[in-house]
Amino acid sequence: MKTILVTGGAGFIGSNFIPYFLNKHNDCRIINLDLLTYAGNPANIKEVENNPRYTFVKGDICDRSLVEKVFNEFAIEGVIHFAAESHVDNSIAGPEAFIKTNVFGTFTLLDVARHRWMDAPFKHKANAEGYRFLHVSTDEVYGSLGETGLFTEKTPYAPNSPYSASKASSDLLVRSYFHTYGLNVVTTNCSNNYGPKQHAEKLIPTIIRKALAGENIPIYGDGKNIRDWLYVLDHVKGIDLVFEKGRSGETYNIGGQNERTNNQIADKICSMLDVMRPKSDGTSFKQLITYVQDRAGHDKRYAIDADKIEQELGWKAAEDFDSGILKTIEWYLLNNK
Repeated sequence: MKTILVTGGAGFIGSNFIPYFLNKHNDCRIINLDLLTYAGNPANIKEVENNPRYTFVKGDICDRSLVEKVFNEFAIEGVIHFAAESHVDNSIAGPEAFIKTNVFGTFTLLDVARHRWMDAPFKHKANAEGYRFLHVSTDEVYGSLGETGLFTEKTPYAPNSPYSASKASSDLLVRSYFHTYGLNVVTTNCSNNYGPKQHAEKLIPTIIRKALAGENIPIYGDGKNIRDWLYVLDHVKGIDLVFEKGRSGETYNIGGQNERTNNQIADKICSMLDVMRPKSDGTSFKQLITYVQDRAGHDKRYAIDADKIEQELGWKAAEDFDSGILKTIEWYLLNNK
């Protein structure tokens, strides 16, 4: 049975990935290494905690001795690296944690994998040729787009926040371990995810949460910033495909091709809640939308060209924004406490 290390598996995307992967791959087991910071929620992975092919290890990816112990004890044959500090506002207020986790943590994982799987540069240990390290990143490393155009895998990096700069740094470390040592790596850069289990601080959960609580819904600036929205299960399926079939050393962009302004997102969610959970006084949730001071260095537009993963690996997003946001709101209505 193949043993895969998943980092940050109690977070939003990781906790959606683990049940999908275990269900699809009966010949694999997962070791989930997660520090359970504010973004990691044990409830997110409750559905798999009794699965005999799942093991949870609490710990920090920056702790080299622990990472080495995990690799040795469980004979790790692959890594899917989700663990990261990811909230842009937090990176503006306190960038140090982002550099530590996203840069040094990624380096630690890469270097332990190299020593565990390889005897020398471009020389794998016996039976380790197929061992693979997949690094999950973001489209924010590319910076901000104008009114037209899409990010491709060849778009130059131009990160504009401490968060995106830390992810760009980690991407380049992954690249360097392929070119210098021959480590079998692949990288995915995704657009904005949404769906079940997302942390309350993110835009879509914030809109839903504030609306249901009858509180003002804060929208940055003029609300015209544009993001390309990707339903989390579509992202999970793309990661699985890249891990299994992607070309070593390559990057694959995964995007939903669902561009929306923040205004459109808020308006859509409020309209749906007006029908699904109407206010007792009959007024619309849209009345709660409030504009607040814009985020420092707020990128105007992100949008991904997913042609490479579609053409090479046959990936295609199953959800458009209308279907995905309906599933998301239904989940939050059932799980709102």
